[in-house]
Amino acid sequence: MCGIVGYLGKKDAYPVLINGLRRLEYRGYDSSGIALYNGDLEVHKSKGKVDDLENLIGEKKISAKMGIGHTRWATHGEPNNVNAHPHVSNNGDLVIVHNGIIENCNSLKQLLLDKNYSFKSETDTEILINFIEYVQAEEKVSLDQAIRLALNEVIGAFAIAVISKKEPSLMVVARLGSPLVLGIGNGEFFIGSDATPFIDLTKKVIYLEDGEMAVLSNNGVSIRTIESDEPIDAVIHKLQIDLNSIEKGGYNHFMLKEIFEQPTSILNTIRGRLFVSNAQIRMAGLDKISEKLEKANRILIIGCGTSWHAGLVGEYIIEDLARLPVEVEYASEFRYRNPIISSDDIVIAISQSGETADTLAAIKMAKEAGACVFGICNVVGSSIARESHAGAFTHAGPEIGVASTKAFTAQVTVLAMIALYLGRGNGNLSKDKFQEIAKEIELIPAKILSMLDLDDKIQTIAKSLYKSNNALFLGRGFNFPVALEGALKLKEISYIHAEGYPAAEMKHGPIALIDENMPVIVVAPRGDMFKKLVSNIQEVKARKGIVISITGYGESEVKSLSDGVIEIPETLDCLTPLLTTIPLQLLSYHVAVQRDCNVDQPRNLAKSVTVE
Repeated sequence: MCGIVGYLGKKDAYPVLINGLRRLEYRGYDSSGIALYNGDLEVHKSKGKVDDLENLIGEKKISAKMGIGHTRWATHGEPNNVNAHPHVSNNGDLVIVHNGIIENCNSLKQLLLDKNYSFKSETDTEILINFIEYVQAEEKVSLDQAIRLALNEVIGAFAIAVISKKEPSLMVVARLGSPLVLGIGNGEFFIGSDATPFIDLTKKVIYLEDGEMAVLSNNGVSIRTIESDEPIDAVIHKLQIDLNSIEKGGYNHFMLKEIFEQPTSILNTIRGRLFVSNAQIRMAGLDKISEKLEKANRILIIGCGTSWHAGLVGEYIIEDLARLPVEVEYASEFRYRNPIISSDDIVIAISQSGETADTLAAIKMAKEAGACVFGICNVVGSSIARESHAGAFTHAGPEIGVASTKAFTAQVTVLAMIALYLGRGNGNLSKDKFQEIAKEIELIPAKILSMLDLDDKIQTIAKSLYKSNNALFLGRGFNFPVALEGALKLKEISYIHAEGYPAAEMKHGPIALIDENMPVIVVAPRGDMFKKLVSNIQEVKARKGIVISITGYGESEVKSLSDGVIEIPETLDCLTPLLTTIPLQLLSYHVAVQRDCNVDQPRNLAKSVTVE
């Protein structure tokens, strides 16, 4: 989950690295560092954020044409100056930055200790760079060959960049299980965990595949396989994102900007795919696997965190509209048990980044069992996009805030369109019903836009919650997953302990927690379950709980029972999650701000979970 950046070329490397680290800081912010070659290797690193690194360097004049940088989310070793990357080998010749986990680091370390190597940090990365040094000395080979030989002995996941003071115009990078992108400029090269560090400097990129390494030099780029050293003909892609999309645009936080972008992101997700008049979904990925879909016995949806919650909403919608059995699995559990998968299964894998390690591993397991994999992700060129048999991009645009917002609603929108496609295809959805739902989907962006005007009211409601230590979120039917997602958002960014439950399950335990200090957020839009939810609210009030209700306009009974009410526009039952989730996002945001929490970079979290 760490962020890697690198530069080799004619420019001054330091500004490229610092700016790149700032853009990658959403991937980890425990510590950061840079290594530059300017006749010698110069390393600067610091605990804390990139600001702390820049303050450490201060006014020092740093001039170099090559360098690598790193912003860390700690795995091996606590966040401190010593464990921060880059790490230098014992002889001082080699320096590395690394994203991932080396699982056999202990055995490698023992081998090196037996050879009189010493270690300063607690990291697996320092072990790796010394192992590369050892292999190079033992085998008497070039740097790139030493790295290749060393990586063939490594078990785990990695994206690495290595430079050497003995080869001052050479940078070697490699990946297995962690993302790495090469930027191709005019006589210069960039590297990044994603393309954000250099999107204003080049639009030409190469997505390094698993098991590949690249040697960058003044003579160009050479890509080979790590295992067999075979040359690879790389494909250069053109980036579709621009600089404005990864800047705050006047908002105080990326999260708030991304909440307010949802009318646009949903519109972009349905554009060119949803056709009301002829009751049709046009999605190339679905058409590609149409025969598999016709024979499907069931659909398995896999994801982690917010993507798992989107999958739960998808389960409700697909089963309702298409009458196909759906199971939703945590990718982290799915990959380690012995699941029953058949060649007639369709696996839908959901990930905002397209790089989630557990989801990638689950995809590979499903493919090995013969299942057809359909990926839903937000990043063109990501690993999940390339590993899936077919898929759909959400077109939500870059999401920088660690707590996912617009990605969730875009994922649910794609799943709703899949449900329409399946239901129409298998005859369970009439043309009239399809058109009714499709028309409502088209109205969702405008309805969300109107709800964003409630921001000031929600900020006021947040003032009654921000001192709480606990909270319960309740929902039923399509909005049970929304309750789970609301609880996750609150705990992620405000550090308030929050739990989501099906409202009917409150009586089976959680009701014991309710007293005058317990806020209960009830997702109660109009619909089939509305009267049941009113009864659940009455049960909370009977025990003096604090009730905040998300409900329809003019619901006087709910209003009379609630300490705070957020009213949402009407829509169809199956689409209410696209509306009910918006006030919960804003509520969590304002509670976190009032608690003086770092909204965009909550403690212990990172945006893209590329390690187990």
